[in-house]
Amino acid sequence: MEVRVDLDMCEANGVCVGIAPDIFDLDDDEVLHISSAVVPVDREADVRSAISQCPRAALSEHP
Repeated sequence: MEVRVDLDMCEANGVCVGIAPDIFDLDDDEVLHISSAVVPVDREADVRSAISQCPRAALSEHP
């Protein structure tokens, strides 16, 4: 799976960082970065949880 962020929607709440800090990171300017668009299989469950809990629905999954 791949995960993408819509930076126009993202408010940098950090919910995703709290769930999967090895995948998501906020920089000093509070811009969200994804460490690897292709998510390791063993991290997919946490990334899906982050996607579903994003307050602004800024994250999306792509096959």
